[in-house]
Amino acid sequence: VQLQASGGGWVQAGSSLRLSCAASGRTFGRLAAGWFRQAPGKEREFVAAISWSGGMTHYADSVKDRFTVSRDNVKNTVDLQMHSLRPEDTAVYYCAATDQGRLDTVVVYAGGYDYWGQGTLVTVSS
Repeated sequence: VQLQASGGGWVQAGSSLRLSCAASGRTFGRLAAGWFRQAPGKEREFVAAISWSGGMTHYADSVKDRFTVSRDNVKNTVDLQMHSLRPEDTAVYYCAATDQGRLDTVVVYAGGYDYWGQGTLVTVSS
């Protein structure tokens, strides 16, 4: 599976931004997906996850009620809608995917993912 993240950019605090992750190479609809981010000098951290059906989602506390993860298994995309952005949201955002077999669950730890995109930079100025 090849993942291509896009949509990053420079925005002011309080703005919104939508990231998209396009998948190719195999049937995406059976893969759980997630978003992670890595700020300068910090470790990669979990942001949001979605099960292969889209029926289950999970968010980091720091983004809950501001970010929404969604997917379109026809278009083979997973999106991250971000609202009320803060300077502390500045990071490189990565999308990831993994085959959970028949389990329609979310994966919240980086080690659980097999496929990673290249990352897209989000910069939020105060």
